Amino acid sequence: MPSRSSRNSLARLGEFRLIRRLSRRFGHTRPSVLRGIGDDAALILPTQGTALLLTTDLLAEGIHFDLRVATLEDVGYKAAVVNLSDIAAMGGVPQYLLVALAVPSTGKPSEIEALYRGLMRAARAYGVVLVGGDTSASHSGWFIGITLAGAITPGLALTRDGARVGDLVYVSGTLGDSLAGLSLLRWQVGRSRTSVHRTDAAYLVLRHLRPTPRVQLGRLLAAHRLATSAIDLSDGLSGDLAHICEQSRVGAEIDAAALPLSPAARAYAAANRIDPVQLALNGGEDYELLFTVPPRQEPALKQVARRAACRLSHIGKIRSPAFGLRLNRGNGSWERLVPRGYQHFQPHQPLGTEAGHRR
Repeated sequence: MPSRSSRNSLARLGEFRLIRRLSRRFGHTRPSVLRGIGDDAALILPTQGTALLLTTDLLAEGIHFDLRVATLEDVGYKAAVVNLSDIAAMGGVPQYLLVALAVPSTGKPSEIEALYRGLMRAARAYGVVLVGGDTSASHSGWFIGITLAGAITPGLALTRDGARVGDLVYVSGTLGDSLAGLSLLRWQVGRSRTSVHRTDAAYLVLRHLRPTPRVQLGRLLAAHRLATSAIDLSDGLSGDLAHICEQSRVGAEIDAAALPLSPAARAYAAANRIDPVQLALNGGEDYELLFTVPPRQEPALKQVARRAACRLSHIGKIRSPAFGLRLNRGNGSWERLVPRGYQHFQPHQPLGTEAGHRR
């Protein structure tokens, strides 16, 4: 149980002193911010010739994160990444951040600062500045609401509805790492043993707690007009591919052998007798980019891959709507690809396997 002094430390500090404290530590601005923290609203001078991108996400303790397996600094970092990844999926430049925070009665100023420290560590890596937000008390755990504004040249934004029959399906990075990392963290809480080597375990846990938003890749795909559609992988490949296919009114085939898995994820799957293909298809929160590219653009895409400094894998092809979603297991074996990503408001959903929501 926290001491009476720790329970009351936020009350002694007060909301407005807390805001001033957070502003001093984390509220650095730039010339385009005419008014930041301290007024009723932020006042931003928009960049000429750009369109505005806006994204928002709510993270609730017990639904999106578990403080038994993640620190508040980890939670803050990931809260930023969730939104940075949305801007990346549209090909934009993230710019301005607002944070709404509800704090339980046991919360301490040091914990709030840890959350903001993680949040701004992720945000500042991409030039994002904090321009405002709100704080509140909570009777049922921590709640973090993030709004992120970005910019994109009009006409260049990547969307989910542009995939065409014959396009190639690509994905960045590796898949299934985050779900494997979350499972390992849960085992630690339950003091269960696992045969995964500690180096592999450390890699997978880091991939879950500190994912990398593919901001540079998204910007390059948009700037060079390479991708016909794109989405970030928060719900898992099977679910997010279904979003693209539904909105583009197409089908898709995925090659099981082409799905990129890290050596650590393969080791985890082998140790736990899990099909690595299912790990890649259904593991959420990898925050890689899934996108489609016309075959004629493949040479240009290879050049972009070198500049983006991340692995790109050709995993399938866009087919007609009648084809549906199918997984090619090889040797003439096909399976219907069933979306199994996280969905809110469904029973028996595993905690912490989805940190965003679909708009």
